[in-house]
Amino acid sequence: MPDLPKTNACRQLDALGISYELRSYDVDEDDLAATSVAAKVGLPAEQVYKTLCLRGHSGALLFAIVAADRALNLKALARVAAEKSVEPVAVKELPGLTGYIRGGVTALAAKKALPVFVDDLMPLHDTVSVSAGQRGLQVLLAPGDYITAVDATVAAISRDPP
Repeated sequence: MPDLPKTNACRQLDALGISYELRSYDVDEDDLAATSVAAKVGLPAEQVYKTLCLRGHSGALLFAIVAADRALNLKALARVAAEKSVEPVAVKELPGLTGYIRGGVTALAAKKALPVFVDDLMPLHDTVSVSAGQRGLQVLLAPGDYITAVDATVAAISRDPP
């Protein structure tokens, strides 16, 4: 297996002394769904987490982290983020706001340190997977280590998908 690239997300974990595994997968530009990524990295969808960037009613930006097989509950997130409402930022805004592109967004080593809200189902797993900061590369690590690394607030912010 060739050496996998070290991303800024990996460098942040290294600096914090957090152990992790990198796992690569083939990218399909037409299917960047987290459930597809889960299948490609060999993990159940409930252990692969997608990172969503949102803007609150106040204009403040934040990250929400939910499992691939779940949907974000916007009202619950707004409540815990002390916002009147929240809405996803436009895909075209992602690189400028986070330093990452769709399918590669991660709260690890983002362009700006934003508040991070992790769904309360994450700590139920021994290992979870999040983007390593580029399409085709995932970081597998202990949920508690991830929550510490991104200084996340853990809250019930997901729901069953429609």
